[in-house]
Amino acid sequence: MCMNYNEIENLVREAGQILLRGTLTENSIHQKQGIANFCTDFDLEIQRFLISGLREILPEASFFGEEETEGSQNAEISDGYTFFIDPIDGTTNFMFGYHHSCVSVGLSYRKKMIAGFIYNPYVDEMYVGIRGKGSTLNGKRLHLENKALSQGIVAFGCARYNESDTDLLFDAVKEIYLRSLSVRNGGSAALDLCRIASGNNVAYLELKLQPYDYAAASVIIEEAGGCIGQGNGNAVTLDRPCSVLAGTADAVREIRKILE
Repeated sequence: MCMNYNEIENLVREAGQILLRGTLTENSIHQKQGIANFCTDFDLEIQRFLISGLREILPEASFFGEEETEGSQNAEISDGYTFFIDPIDGTTNFMFGYHHSCVSVGLSYRKKMIAGFIYNPYVDEMYVGIRGKGSTLNGKRLHLENKALSQGIVAFGCARYNESDTDLLFDAVKEIYLRSLSVRNGGSAALDLCRIASGNNVAYLELKLQPYDYAAASVIIEEAGGCIGQGNGNAVTLDRPCSVLAGTADAVREIRKILE
């Protein structure tokens, strides 16, 4: 099948405009299960908009979205096409006006990721990765330089609603901090992962992420020449959450030794 990836990219850009125009009120913020885990009316609106539009582009596809909306089948990954949707990655950032959030859409075929689209409307940055065709940032091809841990910045994630070993994480982050130029926690896993592909970060670590958090970014990173997997070296999973360690080959190797 000849896929029109430009249509998907344009739809993700349109969804970003919904995020950009979003104005929150007290009644438009909803608590989800877990500590500091939120959903807004704009998360729901964007996911519905994307599912509706993507269904027109690829009618046979199924959908794995973060929010519980019509059309989202959660972890039911199809043997055909499946879209992974995070309507606002960085919802807490969005709530507090950080202007560091994005729309993330990944596409798998036969349970393998084939495309990723991540758009930050606040700075008009569109990351696109197409399997076998490379990755781009606003149309410019991305080629990752294999830098060591000591040569760059490392980002990490620590969402409070994720049940993970925080002692292990922060012990590892301390060691990474001592071996790198610096560490960052941007509040959007998708954007922090994309910053690997564009060379801003040498690595990213989080002990538990959902597939829609990293599905799109995984293609963008790999097509730029980077690595992504679990902390133990296994491949990331698409049907359940897992740890994520991504970056340059050398930085990933060093961080894996720290985790061990």
